[in-house]
Amino acid sequence: MDIEDLMARMGAGEDPTANSPLKSLKIDLDFYRDSIKEVAIEMIAEGYTLYPIFIAHQHEVSIGELLLNKDELNTQWTINVSSLEEFIDRGLIKEDRKDYFTKHFKNTNEYMCLFVIVPEGANFVFYPYS
Repeated sequence: MDIEDLMARMGAGEDPTANSPLKSLKIDLDFYRDSIKEVAIEMIAEGYTLYPIFIAHQHEVSIGELLLNKDELNTQWTINVSSLEEFIDRGLIKEDRKDYFTKHFKNTNEYMCLFVIVPEGANFVFYPYS
């Protein structure tokens, strides 16, 4: 899923003039992109995971490790860093869905894999670095 698809889904049935928090996510991701890409490349190079996942959230979450703090950076979204392995260990991705996930995982040199958490729910999104 691309971020534009998620924005459309989250906005369905709502006031179209309302400002979606996902619009601010795009702004923050453009600001964060170089840092996120660097961490993804390091995670793969160091053998930590082949599938880095970045959690975008605006409230406290208990998955991953803090990478970019919205309060320290004066942005609207905080980014935690995790991996497919942690998502499986915590039951967020079922073991029998691992192959499906890895098959659809996009090239980490071109896209960041995000797990976007909003009040309406959460979803995976692949966002291009450029």
